[in-house]
Amino acid sequence: MKSLTITQPDDWHLHLRDGAALADVLPHTARTFARAIIMPNLKPPVTTVALASAYRQRILDAMDAAMRAGKLATGTRFEPLMTLYLTDNTSADEIAKARDSGFVHAVKYYPAGATTNSDAGVSSLERAFPALEAMEKHDLPLLIHGEVTDPRTDLFDRERLFVESQLQTIVSRFPGLRVVAEHITTREAAQFVEQARPGVAATITVHHLLYNRGAIFQGGIRPHFYCLPVLKREEHRLALVAAATSGSPKFFLGTDSAPHPRDLKEHACGCAGVFSAPAALELYAEVFDYEGKIYFLEGFSSHHGADFYRLPRNTAKVTLVKEAWTLPAEFSFGGGTVVPLRAGEQVGWRMA
Repeated sequence: MKSLTITQPDDWHLHLRDGAALADVLPHTARTFARAIIMPNLKPPVTTVALASAYRQRILDAMDAAMRAGKLATGTRFEPLMTLYLTDNTSADEIAKARDSGFVHAVKYYPAGATTNSDAGVSSLERAFPALEAMEKHDLPLLIHGEVTDPRTDLFDRERLFVESQLQTIVSRFPGLRVVAEHITTREAAQFVEQARPGVAATITVHHLLYNRGAIFQGGIRPHFYCLPVLKREEHRLALVAAATSGSPKFFLGTDSAPHPRDLKEHACGCAGVFSAPAALELYAEVFDYEGKIYFLEGFSSHHGADFYRLPRNTAKVTLVKEAWTLPAEFSFGGGTVVPLRAGEQVGWRMA
């Protein structure tokens, strides 16, 4: 197959940052995706509907500015789907306000200390139960960064242990709660989601489909492959590829594109995050094409997530062409630069 036309996709897990950085990274997503679930781990975190509304307006203002500056085609439509940051103190009233808002579509659960700007996250699962009960009542999905944070736990076991302990508890204790296991990285997580009750799904990033943990150490330390959850063994990458390309509606596209300035990635204590937005859909196409499953790309990228969130599928179309091109080595990012996934290397598909 030399070209593929599909329903315009959505990104169900995206970090857009804020301020000047937001203005720089937003066009990379809005050129391709019609909607995106926006992560709330800013400083300070987006813990209330009022804060989510203000952040949403900053994103919309950045869209207008990008079109005026010629960074996006005039008339480009992109809808930010906002989330709240779950804390020990998130109230049932705030959950009800979120459901009534019409623009908050989920609540994000970060175990405290699990990843970037997660220090205000949930300190213990039990403290989140009142909010989860309210979310179940108001049918507001829970998005989970699924890792335990006990410092005695091996970094590569954090997701598996979370699945075995906390994720199973959440899914069984709140049977009406829609749950997304975000950016899964292990065979155990993929198996759990596939076998779980209806209303349990997972997003899968393109970097976890393309690379195993060896990429971090190929020829030396490769900081731009460092993310959380970290890349895992090849057996886990293969399990993720099998899940993503299976056609199962339980799995859908979520880039977890998470840009950081180049100098803070190439640093003695580098930030976790992979910036995949500039070629995300094209790189997913590489994976599906290599597996001989390119015909399942539309469901994974354009249908399954919309159906899970009970939103209408997009009506616009995009076309991908099987034609190699070279991704730039870096992009502007809030006064500095950011290095994308596959920087300075060839990508096998491109947007027509």
